[in-house]
Amino acid sequence: MKSGDHEKRLNGFEAKTTNNRMELMAAIMALRELKRECQVELWTDSQYLRKGITEWIHGWQKKGWKTASRQPVKNAELWKELLAETHRHRIEWHWVKGHSGHPGNEAADALANEAIDEHQASRA
Repeated sequence: MKSGDHEKRLNGFEAKTTNNRMELMAAIMALRELKRECQVELWTDSQYLRKGITEWIHGWQKKGWKTASRQPVKNAELWKELLAETHRHRIEWHWVKGHSGHPGNEAADALANEAIDEHQASRA
């Protein structure tokens, strides 16, 4: 996270999870760190996250958190948390191709790997 000259690096680890859940958690936790309303440019390499929050979520809400095929929305509890966080800010959602040399994406990948390494070291 960067604001002007200030930067804060966040990472985390959760055992037995999915990449989609971690993409959601990263966005939720980053937005929670902001203590007052902000203009945010949030970059992600996850179309699941970007399209989910900008397109799909409106239909899920109208259908009682069901998909177009009437199945429960996966990770609905995290989508609801993310939606609550988005109401506090003005957010522009951007997608970037993963592992393509984008500096922010490479830094996020390094932080994710660092969290995995720290978890594994703590278990040794």
